[in-house]
Amino acid sequence: MEKISALGFLLVILCLTTKDLACQGKTLQGDCLTVEREALLDFKNGLKGSNTRLSSWTGGNCCQWEGISCENNTNVVISINLRNPYPQSPFEEVYEKWRPMNLSGEIQPSLLELKSLIYLDLSGNTFEGIVIPEFFGSLKNLHYLNLSNGGFSGVVPPTLGNLSNLQSLDLSSNEFTQSLFVEDLDWMTSFVSLKILKMDEVDFSVVGSQWMEVLNRLPLLTELHLQYCGLSDPISSLSSINFTSLSILNVGGNYFQSKFPIWLRNISSITFIDLSCNDLYGQISPGLGELPNLHHLDLSLNTNLTGSCSQLLSGSWKKIEFLDLRYNNFLGIFLAYLLFLVDDDRSKQCTIPASIGNFCNLKYLDVRSNGLTGSLPEFLKEIKNCSSEGLEKLTFLDLEDNKFQGTIPASFGTFQNLERMWLAQNELNGSLPVSFGQLSELVELDVSWNHLTGILSEQHFSKLSKLEYLHMEGNSGLVLNVSSSWIPPFQLRDLNMASCNLGPSFPSWLKFQKNLFDLNLSNASISGSMPNWLWNISIGLESLILSSNQLQGPLWLPKQLNMTSLVSIDFSSNLFKGPVLLPNSNCRLLDLSNNTLSGSIPPNIGESNLDLKFLYLSNNQITGNIPKSIGYMSNLKMIDLSSNSLTGSIPSSISNCSSLFTLNLGQNNLSGAIPNSFAQLNWLHVLHLNKNMLSGELPLSFQNLSSLEILDLSYNKLSGDIPSWSGTAFSSLIILKLRSNAFSGAGGLFFGLSNLTSLQILDLAENNLSGSIPSTLGDLMAMSDKHIIRHKHKHPSVYVHDEEEYFDLDKLIVKAKGQDLEYGKFLYLVELQSLDLSCNNIYGIIPSSMSSLTFLSYLDLSNNNFSGKIPFTGQMTTFNASAFGGNPRLCGRPLVAHCQGDDLDQGKGQGQSNVEDENDDGFIDKWFSLSIGLQWAF
Repeated sequence: MEKISALGFLLVILCLTTKDLACQGKTLQGDCLTVEREALLDFKNGLKGSNTRLSSWTGGNCCQWEGISCENNTNVVISINLRNPYPQSPFEEVYEKWRPMNLSGEIQPSLLELKSLIYLDLSGNTFEGIVIPEFFGSLKNLHYLNLSNGGFSGVVPPTLGNLSNLQSLDLSSNEFTQSLFVEDLDWMTSFVSLKILKMDEVDFSVVGSQWMEVLNRLPLLTELHLQYCGLSDPISSLSSINFTSLSILNVGGNYFQSKFPIWLRNISSITFIDLSCNDLYGQISPGLGELPNLHHLDLSLNTNLTGSCSQLLSGSWKKIEFLDLRYNNFLGIFLAYLLFLVDDDRSKQCTIPASIGNFCNLKYLDVRSNGLTGSLPEFLKEIKNCSSEGLEKLTFLDLEDNKFQGTIPASFGTFQNLERMWLAQNELNGSLPVSFGQLSELVELDVSWNHLTGILSEQHFSKLSKLEYLHMEGNSGLVLNVSSSWIPPFQLRDLNMASCNLGPSFPSWLKFQKNLFDLNLSNASISGSMPNWLWNISIGLESLILSSNQLQGPLWLPKQLNMTSLVSIDFSSNLFKGPVLLPNSNCRLLDLSNNTLSGSIPPNIGESNLDLKFLYLSNNQITGNIPKSIGYMSNLKMIDLSSNSLTGSIPSSISNCSSLFTLNLGQNNLSGAIPNSFAQLNWLHVLHLNKNMLSGELPLSFQNLSSLEILDLSYNKLSGDIPSWSGTAFSSLIILKLRSNAFSGAGGLFFGLSNLTSLQILDLAENNLSGSIPSTLGDLMAMSDKHIIRHKHKHPSVYVHDEEEYFDLDKLIVKAKGQDLEYGKFLYLVELQSLDLSCNNIYGIIPSSMSSLTFLSYLDLSNNNFSGKIPFTGQMTTFNASAFGGNPRLCGRPLVAHCQGDDLDQGKGQGQSNVEDENDDGFIDKWFSLSIGLQWAF
């Protein structure tokens, strides 16, 4: 036996004690490899914020440093987890937790010294737009790489394809981080071990159609997350399916414009499908109902998906927990079969296998906006083969905006875990079940805009201790009948009972609601005086709407609103009287219109209301001048002081309100000239100065108001020529009303009319205009453009807090047959228009091109000096003689006077009938069908 030297023996012992590391030429410092410790320190030195987050990175044992894990036997570094545990957020409380944990700076290539690294997580930090280091592709032992929401930008490096051992890759982004993009996906074919791929909000828009075929080559893939990636190619078919182990498919928010992917029916392992908001269309694959492990299905916001209940719901969805089908086209009594509840003839029309059983595990059900019909008892009762509690696991139920009829079943009160129930915007009738009072977990209840009736008692709310959101508006038959000493079990944040009957006295139980943010009791049959305690119920109050009641007495507003945020106050359409009182601060919107307030507007209104954006004082009895200090309120977007008795001139200081969108000073006694300074109102879209005593000419500066859509200067004493630039400066005009002034020339306007391509109503009647109508009037074809502008709310709410805007409820008044016709608020644009040039001195022939104005619905050329033959063809044949009367030199149909050379016998009798005026009421009815829409741009 060979003699072992002492040195050799020591080396053997050292190798054993250091787990062979010294034999490999590596040394330990404490319990950590020196080379790896130095690599980590170099990595730390490249980071910003590391002194706080990585304060533990001292000493020799790097295995004990925060975020570092080592292999138990060898002490080599195998994991770096420096994920920021707090999400990025604009909220200060969350941000203060996230900030000290945040890392940024540069990532040093010294990480390559960590040869055994299998786990790297740098997610949730802000690396300030740096690119993902290409050397990451050399960390060949990595099994897990997470750089999500890390602030990286630029192209995803193809070198990541070298990570053949990678099992999980997460490069997802969000709205707070920089954007990544991919140029191609060929490098992904090397991910033979990949199981989880998350790249939400990474830009795939230049990849093209290859993405699905490439990912289909990853046989071990179990999770695929590609939400909002800009994918746009069809996904309806694949030549073959290789990722048969796929469990999660999350590709919502793209733009596939594709038929439903039929290949999904062949992946029996799938548990989670999100195809929402992808513009999918057509029939849902019938085989989708055969996926036995499916527990989450989201097909929402595709709008054009359809489905057959008998094929889709074949009985294998025993594990379904989440089902979101909102905003699609599942028509009929689809859900009756979905839950296998009914035994009537209609259920037998759709063959459902007995194996469908029931959806006993269902927690989330959303079928909003699908056009579903039938009555609610058809699809939500106690379910066969479930426990005696029925849908005992259901926590979320949204049936809003369908066509459900009938009563709400009492069985809805048995969903003991239900937290949110939305039944709004249907055609439900009857009373609200008393059993709703037993829903002890309920947080949100919305039954608004139905036809509900009956008494609401304390019993309806007896166990609703967690209720925060209650909407019942639009049910005029609901009557709240509770005792004056009732103390509700809940603390609401949002209460809307508009158009319900809560009166006659002010609801005293509201004094116990200390968490209210939004309170709407409009048109609630409340009378009497407003209680003083109302201003103390909640410091977080943001919206207080008491409009359209019978509240009376002097209006009391505290000088200082004790609110933590700006509040919107609407006390319009009541019986308040007395002086105009305004709070000194914290008010965002103030609507006191349609009361009987008197006196003058406080002269210091602008000195203490700098936050005010919307001021409505119309239809009161306010006198005096408009205070000059109103110009101090530079945030104002809308001012409505119309229908009062204001006097004096318009203060030029209003022009300091540079954000002004609507200004309505109509129907007062204002005098003087229109201020030249109005030219500074670059955002002004709506200007009403009608029915005052304003004089002078149109200011030259008006030509700078290029955003104007409505200009109403009618019923004043304005004079001079209508300037020639008006046909070009006001290119966005929809309504132009200059009626009943003393304008004497309109030639420039007439010849510029063809530039007003959005014009819908032109009223120049009762002036002293002269000149002729140009033959190019037929070029005014705005009426043939079908601009249909819809407000986004089916039942428009006055206040839209998420956008911090108050949508102006503007009126349009059109003079027809001597009557002012008032058009409602929130108008819709259709193909109609009005042209009134009556009572002027306009001469010449009526251009034949006017017959091409095919959507002209109202025309009045009476009492002028027109001559010649009326071009009675096309659209002109829809108007009777009153439209042309008072022009003695006009002839031809529909007038009695014949033109020289006409056949006197031609059309005899028919022309006589045309002379007769239509019934005034019938004419007004036609006018009330007119809707003119405005696109409000904030």
